[in-house]
This record gives sequence, structure tokens and C-alpha cells, in this order.
Amino acid sequence: MTKPSVLIARAVFPEVVDRLAAHFDVEANQADDIWAQHEFINRLQGKAGVFVTTSERVDEALLAQCPDLKICASMAVGYNNLDLDAMTRHGVLGTNAPDVLTETTADFGFALLMATARRVTESEHYLRAGRWTKWSYDLFAGAEIHGSTLGIIGMGRIGQGIAKRGAHGFGMNVIYHNRSRLSPELEAECKACYVSKEDLLGQADHVVLVLPYSPAAHHTIGTAELALMKPTATLVNVARGGIVDDKALADALRDKVIAAAGLDVYEGEPQVHSDLLTVPNVVLTPHIASATVPTRLAMANLAVDNLIAFFTEDRAVTPLNPTVLAAARKD
Repeated sequence: MTKPSVLIARAVFPEVVDRLAAHFDVEANQADDIWAQHEFINRLQGKAGVFVTTSERVDEALLAQCPDLKICASMAVGYNNLDLDAMTRHGVLGTNAPDVLTETTADFGFALLMATARRVTESEHYLRAGRWTKWSYDLFAGAEIHGSTLGIIGMGRIGQGIAKRGAHGFGMNVIYHNRSRLSPELEAECKACYVSKEDLLGQADHVVLVLPYSPAAHHTIGTAELALMKPTATLVNVARGGIVDDKALADALRDKVIAAAGLDVYEGEPQVHSDLLTVPNVVLTPHIASATVPTRLAMANLAVDNLIAFFTEDRAVTPLNPTVLAAARKD
């Protein structure tokens, strides 16, 4: 039998390419070229499956020109680059890679919180510039973490992981806001109390964003929300770009509306708003919250698992629009 053709849109671990090649006719972008959308569409011609990251956009215009495509398997947990409604209309299954990055991302979220609160980036730049000539009592004095109030917006698995680290490891008072309230058992496990978004912004010493992106979540944090926060508070975003109004945040940091921010994601990334590059009280990292070798390999392998399961067993491990599978079975 002829093997299904699969495109790997970005460079990935060689062992992942080999694993796919055992089952499929693979075209791999190991040069890691960034394709324009028209070239991505051209590469997808005749392909039944595609392995993507967050860099590739799968929308109505693409799907209309790629009639052979049956599955789009992402190695990311977030999928706002995939138009699931359009994919469902075209009978294309979408899958993502949840769970395998939870603990690693929670680790990084807390690391970014600590670096932001304790002014790690500012102080390193100061030292490297040769400006450290003496010790002083207030030299880069930052915000307390232990015993402070941690506010989490988005209390999924990663948010819960950050809550546990704060409550159990640092004795923090944890409050959270979510679309739906957690069960009493999960609240107790996280030592977390549900509050409104407004109350969270007003009470928290450190606000961490871990909610998924959607049009409704666009600019969840903007000028008005930043004004509700304490002037001593910090803001950390390890969720998705677009959840924070980056221009409004840069203005708030410059005007000391809040004390500091830590960002791993950005609007229009990999471009970063130029104003964020000019304020000192922000820690900036290039979307690396899940970046450990074991975790990134697990994410890639889960995408492979979905592709193999789809073509060999007519199922998926982590489907995003499972009605496509049900409809295919009826056919």
C-alpha cells in the first residue's frame, strides 16, 4: 500500500522525523525555513497530514486549496493558529499536545515570576555594564514572594501547577479567576480561593496569566486592568500573545503603574513591541516556557502519536474537533 504523505512544517528532533518516516511518506523542513502562507499551501498539495507548531496558520483559505488534507497535528497545547470551525467544515481533524508540558511550563512560570519580582534582568544588565561599584541597602530591592498574594488568571492544569508551587513551596496566599470555578477538592489541593477578576487585580502582589487565547480573551489585560493593580505588583504572562495589550503594558511599566512584568509571549511574535525593549523593569524571554529537551520531545511525539493513530486506527489521542472522526466513521 502507498504510504500517506505527511508534511513536517518546522524542524524537529531527527528521531521524530525517523519515527514518522516509518509510517508515512515524509517531507520534512529540517532547514527550518519560515514559509510564507502561499508556499505553505504549495507544500501541502497532495499531503494527507501535516505536523505543525504555533507558527503555521491553518484557516479557511488554506483548507480550500488543500483538498487532500485530513489531519493537522500540532506539537503545541495552544491552538489559536488553527481555525477549528473551518477545519470541521472541511473534514480535517485537529490535534494538540496537552498535559505533557504542564509541569515544565509551571516551573518556568514560577521562575519568570521570581526573576520579575527580584529584578534579576535589571540587576544583571547593571552588573554587566560595569555600574556595580558598591553595595547599598536598597540596591535592586524587589518584591517579596514568600507569604505574598499570588493571583492566577486561568486555572487549568498549568495554573494549578503554579498555584501549588506558590502555596506549598512559598507559603503564598493564592487567589484565582477562571471561566468556571474549580471543584472544592481542587481548590483545597491548590490552596486557592476563587475571586472576581477585578478583586484579583486589586489584591494580588503577583498576577500570572495562564489562560488560553480566544477572541474573548483578547487584551484581557489592558490599560484599565493595569490601573486596578497595586503599584508594587508584578504581571507575568506565560499564556499567549494578545492576552496582554503590550503597548499598554509598556506604558504602565514606564509610568510605574505597576512595578515590573515578565513576558514569555507577545502580540505578533516573534516580533516584540519596540516599547517593551526600552523599559528596564521587564523580563523578556522568547516563548520558551516548555523548553526542556524531554518536554519538547514528548510534545513532538504526541503529535506523531496522533498522526499514526489517525491513519492506522481511525482515531486520535488528543482530538480538538472529534466530530470529524465521528463523521468519517459514519461515511
